[in-house]
Amino acid sequence: MFRRSLIAAYLLLFVYAAPIVAQADTTGQQMAQAAGAPLIGTPAPAFRLKTIDGTPIDLAALYGHKAVYLKFWATWCVPCREQMPHFEDTYENAGNDLVVIAVNTGFNDSLADVKGYRRAVGIKMPIVIDDGRLAKAFRLRVTPQHVVIGRDGRILYVGHLVDDKLETALRTARTESPIRVAEADAGPAPPALGVGASVPRAMLKTTDGRAVALSDPDGIRPTVIWFLSPWCESYLAKSRSKRAAACQAAREQAEHLSKDEHARWVGIASGLWATTEDLDTYRKDNQVGIPLSLDENGEIFRSFGVTNVPTLMIVDGKGRITKRIDRVTPELRKRLTTAVASAK
Repeated sequence: MFRRSLIAAYLLLFVYAAPIVAQADTTGQQMAQAAGAPLIGTPAPAFRLKTIDGTPIDLAALYGHKAVYLKFWATWCVPCREQMPHFEDTYENAGNDLVVIAVNTGFNDSLADVKGYRRAVGIKMPIVIDDGRLAKAFRLRVTPQHVVIGRDGRILYVGHLVDDKLETALRTARTESPIRVAEADAGPAPPALGVGASVPRAMLKTTDGRAVALSDPDGIRPTVIWFLSPWCESYLAKSRSKRAAACQAAREQAEHLSKDEHARWVGIASGLWATTEDLDTYRKDNQVGIPLSLDENGEIFRSFGVTNVPTLMIVDGKGRITKRIDRVTPELRKRLTTAVASAK
């Protein structure tokens, strides 16, 4: 009964997004497995986590005793919703040798979003909102992304689909010998770069092959860093229409404001569900003149503590962050003009 009512709720809420999922299945599996391939057979990181209800989870204490099934997901993700009945069934039938944890990516999701989703569909499994450490450790590229860790504490499987490979991995993980002694906790996530901090000096590669810096190499002009996702405007158009509209508004205003040569502009796109080719198509389709770079492994987003798009950062000529703008409003032009002027 639970599964039937849950599936019915998905169909009522999200039926119009189904065609997108079919197109993404193969790509999602390829991206997840390619990202996870170097992890297979390696010791899983030992993090201390806390659920959205405040319950602590010590992964180090589980390794060597129980198998662990982590599933990265998001409330806006269509295939995550489609796979949730399987995930909940796995949790309810886990027994004593498997721990099931839902890891919300924390990308374009708030605590209220996650709690509201849990309440709406009635899921009972423990839910953790990632602070970036898990995404980095498990090389997150898509949602959902399954990570199965054997009882020996080693990563056994990384994938995207609910299929025979996942089921085999879950069975194998539970039968492996519980022999590994877990490593120490990997520690908290490093603090994000905030106002007053200096931006990294690394050069980024743009979609058209150029190299671009996060601050003016000449140390003169301010720089506006535009954090984006190439699928925000289209994929979220029905499920998160306000967010999609904000992404479109940010693009349109950024393109217009970037024509003012008093400031440099750099666009950084999340690598979640995106490739360099996707970003270049987005650039061409929307005639974006701002140089765009893909943050494939999410390192730049994590460094700046960016978990929502669109987000804008103002950097002065000396490379120091002077302003962060998390909301796109009709007053964006005025706010940017003021921020850029003060950053000179």
